[in-house]
Amino acid sequence: MRTFYNDDENYVNEMLEGILSAYPDMLKKINDEIRAITRADAPINDKVAIATGGGSGHLPVFMGYVGKGLLDGAAVGNVFASPSANQMLTLTKAINGGKGVLYLYGNYGGDVMNFDMAAEMAEEEGIKVKSLLVTDDIASGEKGNESIRRGVAGIFYAYKVAGACADEGLSLEDVYNTTNEALEGVRTLGVAISPCTVPGANKPSFTIAENEMEIGMGIHGEAGIKREKRKSADEVTKEMIDLLQQDLPLMKGDEVSVLVNSLGATPLEELYIIFRKIHDILNSREITIYNSYVGRYATSLEMAGFSISLFKLNDRFKKYLNHPIYTPFVKEGSHVL
Repeated sequence: MRTFYNDDENYVNEMLEGILSAYPDMLKKINDEIRAITRADAPINDKVAIATGGGSGHLPVFMGYVGKGLLDGAAVGNVFASPSANQMLTLTKAINGGKGVLYLYGNYGGDVMNFDMAAEMAEEEGIKVKSLLVTDDIASGEKGNESIRRGVAGIFYAYKVAGACADEGLSLEDVYNTTNEALEGVRTLGVAISPCTVPGANKPSFTIAENEMEIGMGIHGEAGIKREKRKSADEVTKEMIDLLQQDLPLMKGDEVSVLVNSLGATPLEELYIIFRKIHDILNSREITIYNSYVGRYATSLEMAGFSISLFKLNDRFKKYLNHPIYTPFVKEGSHVL
């Protein structure tokens, strides 16, 4: 392995200590619970709190989106493992500002179980909680069976919409409903050409030949929808856009936001080559790109590959995308500083 870390068991805690040391004005831990991270100014009174969580190894998901305009807090698990229900409950109590808490996270079995337990315990303590699962990965479930799909990079759009709604002062029910409506128009598909290795493991998460790629590979190494000979950037991008459009029908005149995400090792230069082709394809189909995000938004340690997310927009969602945000990993707008 070509990596720089110390002891396997301390990998996550040392990473969190580093982030908290780098951004003490933006983030804080809850008492001695380093696996529960909140905004430095939490709780925010009279605002719906947005909470997320999941396994480490995917930065900036999940805690990288804790900050103004996005999330109020995140519970952090071990690499590719769910945080505990008690960590989530600790987080919930710390960020509750009196209007309830929205749990917003990816659809993975361990997370669902622990978040549901935390929600029950929070309700017993008088905190109203609603849970919304992100299921944007079209490779993990057939169309018509979206409820079994996993949540991947498209979760960024859910955070954007939910955070903006909460800042507007909407109720918990309205934040939930609006974010759920937005997610109906979000689709993601990824492709991988090399695996990652979890700290402490003695082998990579999967194997793939030098001349192969796997379309639909999950962010934990879950099997994709097909493995084939590696193609050029233009060829694989067109294949992926076609698959995304089959699942999210787009018509002439529609507007979308596009997110091109590195799974960890794929450099920005290549992401922009990919975006160039996406722009050309959508332009030729008379679909307007309203705005774009290119970079590392949901990674898988050092996995080489990328994902494309499309978000079908209307005027309201465009307004929410324009809402300013300020976190250690993403900053948009000026008046939130």
